[in-house]
Amino acid sequence: MVERLAYENERLARRPQGHNGEYFVVCTLYYTPMESGFTSERGFDATPITKPGLHGRTYPRDFLRSVKKEGFGRIVTPVNGRHYIRYNGGDSFAFSSKPTGGGGTLVARYSAAIKSSQGGLRHGAVVETSSPEVQKVFGSNHWKIVDTGGGLRRWQVDCYFGEDEPLGPGKFMGRPRATTFEYAYANARIAK
Repeated sequence: MVERLAYENERLARRPQGHNGEYFVVCTLYYTPMESGFTSERGFDATPITKPGLHGRTYPRDFLRSVKKEGFGRIVTPVNGRHYIRYNGGDSFAFSSKPTGGGGTLVARYSAAIKSSQGGLRHGAVVETSSPEVQKVFGSNHWKIVDTGGGLRRWQVDCYFGEDEPLGPGKFMGRPRATTFEYAYANARIAK
């Protein structure tokens, strides 16, 4: 994957006009997991645990693992009017009113994250992706880059799906129940 992304973007950069707002990317998915889906009946480690910042309140172990990976999680019972848990880094969490990125509230099927600025792919840019698979899964090909992710790679656009219960335990915790989508290659053009 890394080699193909590098090759295709080098090819675009060698054109007389350079990238000219067009990039070859891999689209992946992130979402906000819902605590309600993390039950022992579904095969999850639902052992109630607490972490710093949760003020002694307990949540299923796998749910907190998923929140650590995805950034936010929706809780069943709000705390002081807050319906979400946010991962703060290290082993720390906090309650939150809504899932956010560096550009405000995340919008399902519109917000996206990248590793860091990559030419025209930068915070605040709106991009159009040309991928039938992305269109089918998300119902959209328009993305605004409002977030970053530490685990993301160069030329990766992590598209925000929205809220859902997880597909299943283990490696399926990183996918919403509504889809088995892993990734798709796409040409991405900066919207004018």
